[in-house]
Amino acid sequence: MTNRNVEWTDNVWDKYIYWQTQDKKIIKRINTLIKECQRTPFEGTGKPESLKANLSGFWSRRIDEKESVQNSVSAELARV
Repeated sequence: MTNRNVEWTDNVWDKYIYWQTQDKKIIKRINTLIKECQRTPFEGTGKPESLKANLSGFWSRRIDEKESVQNSVSAELARV
């Protein structure tokens, strides 16, 4: 089990900062999902799902009914 570093895209980082000021429950859920992406990127909570077509190589995890986290993973990095 590897604990990968996290790399944020600018857009995702802006959304992360927004959620920190808006909803503590959502930010807690996001933090949990990010930690899982680092350790076990293809299993865990949030219904991990492999994306298809032009997003092939990316995975998605549900934050809630409307929002999700998309990420790609290498041996050392979890890109969000």
